[in-house]
Amino acid sequence: MALTSWKAFNFFDVSEVKPAGSESASLFNSPEFSSICSGSDNVFLGSTQGQIRILSSAFKVVRTFHAHHPGSITHIKQIEGTSLLITLSEDLSNDPVLKVWALDKPDKKTGGPKCLSSLNVSNGRKQFPVSALATLGNLSQLAVGFANGSVTVIRGDLINDRGAKQRTVFESDEPITGVEFREGPTTTLYLATTGRILTLTISGRGQGQPAKNLEDTGCGLGCMTSDSESGDIVVARDDAIYYYGLNGRGPSYAYEGPKQLVSTFGDLVALVTQPRTDAASKASILRKFVGGGADDRYRSSTFAFLDTDLKYVAHTEMLTSQVRTVFVEWGDFFLMTLDGKLFRYHEKSLNQKLEILYQRDLYVLAINLAQKVGVDTAQRNVILRRYGDYLHKKGDYDTAMQQYLKAIDNTEPSQVIRKFLDSQRINNLIEYLEELHEHDKATVDHTTLLLNCYAKLKDTDKLETFIKSGTNFNLETAIAMCRQGGYHDQAVFLSKKHGEHDRVVDILIEDSKKFDEAVDYIHRHEPDVAYPNLMRYARVLLEHCPEETTQLFIEYYTGQYRLKKDAPVAPTQTTSGGAASAVQNLASFIPLPYRQTTVTPSPATQDNQPLSLSSEEAAAAAKADPPREYKVPKPRTAFSSFVDHPDQFIVFLEACLDETSMDDSDKVDLHMTLFEIYLDIAGSKTGPEKKKWEAKAKTLIDGQDISMDASNVLLLSHLSGFRDGTVLVREQQGLRFDIFRSYTSVGDTASVIKALRKYGPEEPQLYPAALAYFTSSPKVLQEAGRELDIVLKKIDEDGLMAPLQVIQTLSTNAVATMGMVKRYLGETIERERKEISNNRRLIESYRGETDAKRKEMDELGTKSAVFQTRRCSACGGSLDLPTVHFLCKHSFHQRCLNQVGDEDVECPQCAPTNNNIRAFRKAQEDSADRHDMFQDTLQRSRDKFGTISEFFGRGVMTAPALE
Repeated sequence: MALTSWKAFNFFDVSEVKPAGSESASLFNSPEFSSICSGSDNVFLGSTQGQIRILSSAFKVVRTFHAHHPGSITHIKQIEGTSLLITLSEDLSNDPVLKVWALDKPDKKTGGPKCLSSLNVSNGRKQFPVSALATLGNLSQLAVGFANGSVTVIRGDLINDRGAKQRTVFESDEPITGVEFREGPTTTLYLATTGRILTLTISGRGQGQPAKNLEDTGCGLGCMTSDSESGDIVVARDDAIYYYGLNGRGPSYAYEGPKQLVSTFGDLVALVTQPRTDAASKASILRKFVGGGADDRYRSSTFAFLDTDLKYVAHTEMLTSQVRTVFVEWGDFFLMTLDGKLFRYHEKSLNQKLEILYQRDLYVLAINLAQKVGVDTAQRNVILRRYGDYLHKKGDYDTAMQQYLKAIDNTEPSQVIRKFLDSQRINNLIEYLEELHEHDKATVDHTTLLLNCYAKLKDTDKLETFIKSGTNFNLETAIAMCRQGGYHDQAVFLSKKHGEHDRVVDILIEDSKKFDEAVDYIHRHEPDVAYPNLMRYARVLLEHCPEETTQLFIEYYTGQYRLKKDAPVAPTQTTSGGAASAVQNLASFIPLPYRQTTVTPSPATQDNQPLSLSSEEAAAAAKADPPREYKVPKPRTAFSSFVDHPDQFIVFLEACLDETSMDDSDKVDLHMTLFEIYLDIAGSKTGPEKKKWEAKAKTLIDGQDISMDASNVLLLSHLSGFRDGTVLVREQQGLRFDIFRSYTSVGDTASVIKALRKYGPEEPQLYPAALAYFTSSPKVLQEAGRELDIVLKKIDEDGLMAPLQVIQTLSTNAVATMGMVKRYLGETIERERKEISNNRRLIESYRGETDAKRKEMDELGTKSAVFQTRRCSACGGSLDLPTVHFLCKHSFHQRCLNQVGDEDVECPQCAPTNNNIRAFRKAQEDSADRHDMFQDTLQRSRDKFGTISEFFGRGVMTAPALE
């Protein structure tokens, strides 16, 4: 590429250096000035008198010492990073002298720097000027080129002056115009003559071989240098600039014009050219070795900085005088002209360069420049963003979007989005929003906008690709937008993918109205997920999927919950072709809400369909798995879900009652609730259907082992008019009298008679109540018929009522006639008469016995007793003294009585009877104070008067004696 097509800029600030002090100011114009170099924050000037002057950054002479006697110092080189300075002086009458100086080591004699080594550079005794000098960084090798075409390499320890060897490694008929080292696995010396470019290996593999010719075109003096960054050799010729590497010639850049000097400054190439003249000959090149004429300083020259990587001119200017030399120090580039002027070239900052490029709309170059200098991402993105703005203004929206995408990391998205809100730019906007999500920089609003764009374009494929790609986005927003836009399947997919099970059920029910899929999805998850969703949507699911939902309730509340699984499918034995197989494989990755357990194959593919299990086999396979472990909730928690669904509620309750592991308290709830539902349904039915449901309700009460609350059953039975239920409960509770009273209250004489026959033997008080009921009205009396006589007979036989009470009861309603009770009264009066007669005879008998006893007691107390007994009542032997006689007519030997001391003696034969009498009497006295026992006995007795007479005889009613 020709340099004339490169963009030219002014990336350098140029200023003329004015040395401080009169001595420094005159140095650059002095005829003694012969050479210059820089390094280690100093500038070194060599003179024709062999002196070295060291200048500071202010270009003030800080040190001067005499380096050579005699000789003109034509070459100076400072080893960067060290205090070593190399000087080379020439005197055409002698060999050039090379010295190495240690600037940090003073010489004790002279006070100047210490000379570490000095040697004469051999040129085969040929007196030709030195045209080029190059050294290695460690000063182990030096190369000196001469104007006669020879090159001498010096090897050795020049720092410690341990000797050095010199060898002429190259000879040519053409003058040497440049020498440069390149270090690596082998050390290569690049040679330039006026007619060729060559390489010579001076150490390592290939050492000793002849110089290798790279190109048959050479260069002028000062037109060869080394690129410190890449290590390549830069050669400037009149037609172009050439690069040479290890493999030969590299890229070249056409630039017409006679070249005077080439150098490098960082990654830039500094180039000095002269105006083209017609008299360009080989003699003009040789003239450089001996100095130019006086008119050279009045000839103009062109100076430029080139960036060969990015192909632009960083700076160019026309100089009114020829360039003498250039050097780099303190981060700046310095140029000295033949008229003694020194110019400083200070490179502008990156931001200044970018601003220049912005002004010329050269954003691509600005981006490349930023990348080359290694700016951070933030600054690079600023350039990209400005480039995008520029393209957007030009109407190149697609390319502008590409720049915005590259700068997406630290660009405020709203700045870009606002530019593409036009409906015609919606595709660009989608591209940017997608990239935002890819970089995890999208907000809720961005997700909303992107999904709205998809919806506006009706691009379902992109929408699905977006949500299935795993791109980072706000899940809540994405699902909400899919639901609002009607993309319910996509919303379900997102919810499933991120484990939002509650939301999946919500979408299937609220949006898609796929109630059967919702039940199926709930059934496929663990209890902690399934239960909350089942309870949340129980009424809706029961409304649309009553059987499946009820079955799910039954499984969960009976502790038999198992995850629903797809039926296993046998592998296909034959395939119809590769295409069909591919389609089947692809279909297996499509996220379906659930998979059917049976498949109906089409006629075309029926022979090749896989064999799947039937629904019954699938259910049996599922039951083979053990139920999940979870805390079974109480059945009462599900009752409210079955409102308005009594049929399903009954199925649920009956299934729960069949579960043997149910707690008793839960079974009570189930029985009561089921009982209430039975009665409620029976109340809405008539005929056999009503009896059917009442029979079910009766079954729950009759013979069940769960204690139901009697009051609740009675209340429900009463409110529903279910008399059998009331009866059964009262029977179980022993409330027979209440059962009887319930019949009498409704005037059901037949039921009264039935209850009387059933409960009368166990509940005698029912007969007096039946007597009052039978005589309550003529109708009831007629319905009772012969039952009145049976009741009267039972009352009479068991003494349930006194005759007077019977008469009072019969006379209450004036319904019973005398003829109805004539027989009863006759029998009662006759029995009473017989009883009175018997009582009178007993009274006379007791009275006679009492009088006899009293008479006997009086005689014992007033008359003497005659004892005629001759034998002992104990041993049966004849009585002899001492003898003891008792008033009961029994006599004993005193020895047979076992008397101890003076204690009272009682007849041994009468003692047991007397003890019984005394104990009985004491019991009577003790019971005289037990009034509660008297009252209890009186209350339970049928013959009240007889009981009172008995306790009167015991002394209960005897007034206590006064002390």
